Amino acid sequence: MFLTLPFLNVDPIIFQIGPIAIRWYSLAYIAGLVLGCMYMRHLARRMVGVLTDDDAMDFITWATLGVILGGRVGYILFYKFSYYLENPLDILYVWQGGMSFHGGFLGVVVAGILFVRRRRIAALRFADLVACSAPIGLFFGRIANYINSELYGRVTDVPWATVFPTGGPQPRHPSQLYEALLEGLVLFVVVNLFWRMEFVRSRPGFATGIFILGYAAARSFVELFRQPDAHLGFLLLGATMGQWLSLPMVLVGLYLIIRSKKSAS
Repeated sequence: MFLTLPFLNVDPIIFQIGPIAIRWYSLAYIAGLVLGCMYMRHLARRMVGVLTDDDAMDFITWATLGVILGGRVGYILFYKFSYYLENPLDILYVWQGGMSFHGGFLGVVVAGILFVRRRRIAALRFADLVACSAPIGLFFGRIANYINSELYGRVTDVPWATVFPTGGPQPRHPSQLYEALLEGLVLFVVVNLFWRMEFVRSRPGFATGIFILGYAAARSFVELFRQPDAHLGFLLLGATMGQWLSLPMVLVGLYLIIRSKKSAS
């Protein structure tokens, strides 16, 4: 008999009126986007001529579309392409879950490129502000994953193991909380500590590279404890889909860091 921590059984639905339901999952996305853009606005006030208050708040709409469309498309392509090919109407059921961070990341990249071109904003300096703010959304998103009892970890006997309602009777790693800690709190602190350094702020793209590299490292590490998707399992070399999708991010992060040094010289 393993010692386990009780699952905090929070109803995924905050309240419901008829067919309309307000869920913690959607609230987490809203909170992450709004607080992230507000924090961007706070940082931008220290950088004259990069971003106005209106720009920072207007980006909420663009980022929302990028996260939702990119996250959904990414999940379909990376995780369940054959299923959605046979059940195309299920693509619209976003409230049932099924979002990919890597897809959402690409969606925000595309939205950001279109946004800075339209507003004539320096792209890499804008990206650095997004990088400093993005872990806020990651934190809330992973907490929502925990509430939904999804993306749980592998079976374990650690003292803090949790029995998830959707994960069977065996105790598992609360991997959503690991991700909230590493991808959210720790990554936020790391990126923003770098941002406080003058040599980082003077090198556009450096903070973005730190964020991308840091996320890839955190995600790849937590994947060692997270239960792989049942329909995918372990892939080539025993790695998971999350680890393989994070590998290109390592290369992109390193490239941005190196490139920022060259551009500042």
